[in-house]
Amino acid sequence: MIYVTDSISLDEREIQEDFVRASGPGGQNVNKVSTAVQLRFDVMRSPSLPDFVRERLIVLAGRRLSNDGVLVISAERFSSQRRNRDDALARLIALIRAACEVDKPRRATRPTLASKKRRLEGKQRRGVIKKTRQPVGSE
Repeated sequence: MIYVTDSISLDEREIQEDFVRASGPGGQNVNKVSTAVQLRFDVMRSPSLPDFVRERLIVLAGRRLSNDGVLVISAERFSSQRRNRDDALARLIALIRAACEVDKPRRATRPTLASKKRRLEGKQRRGVIKKTRQPVGSE
C-alpha cells in the first residue's frame, strides 16, 4: 500500500511502471540501460480515489492524462532507475495530494478609497500623455 493521505491509500497493483531509455548525457550507459520511468495510473477506474479527488485530479493532470483516463508521469531526471522510480511516485503522490485540497471560496470585497483614487489618477496621467501626442494646430 502507498499512503497518500490519512484517508487515501493506493494499491501497488494500480500503478504500472515501464522502463525506457532516457535521453541526454549518460556516457556508455545511455544506449544500454533503460533508466527512465513511465508511471501509469488509471484515474478513471481507480477504486482508491473519492469522486471529488478524481475530478480535481483530471483537471490538474492536464495533458499528462490520456484519452482513456490514464495519468502518465515520465521521470528521467536521474541516471539511476531506482531514483527515477522514486521521483515518479513522489510526483504522483504530490499530484493526488494537490487534488485533495479544497479551494477556499473567494469573498467579494469592495475596493478601498485610496485604490480608487490611484486608479483615477493613473487614468488622468494616461489621458494627458495621449493628449500630447495629437498634432499641434490641427484646427
